[in-house]
Amino acid sequence: MTNAGIQVHPIRTEKDHELAVARIGALINAAPGSAEGDELDVLTTLVDAYEAKHHAMDAPDPIQAIQFRMEQQGLNRKDLEPLIGSRARVSEILKRKRGLTLEMIRRVKSGLGISADLLIGPTSARKRSLKRTAVKKVADAARRSHKRAKASR
Repeated sequence: MTNAGIQVHPIRTEKDHELAVARIGALINAAPGSAEGDELDVLTTLVDAYEAKHHAMDAPDPIQAIQFRMEQQGLNRKDLEPLIGSRARVSEILKRKRGLTLEMIRRVKSGLGISADLLIGPTSARKRSLKRTAVKKVADAARRSHKRAKASR
């Protein structure tokens, strides 16, 4: 596709990405519907697709999100007590020994302005635990099935 003498092509390498981002910077004020505006639309779509594939970032777990917001706002653990509970409870949550309850999520969401979507996900330690639990359940089911098959012979 050629617009105003510019060749638009798929972004395959970091160099292609850098060139496309630089061109987007040059076109950023292009009028919608113009040749430059159309080129801008195409390039942003290509850059977005490339970045989603090559530069994808996982969302932070709930504790990382809380710690980041604490750092941003200059808060300490004591500042979390009205949102989470006692000093001991705050410690348990931040050390990932206990998960956030629904009520805690509501208070943290409103008190710190963190999206509930981030707060309801499992923490890193809980993710590993959930994976181990799932693997254990599959292994147990396989053992039971094997025992039943052996018993029916």
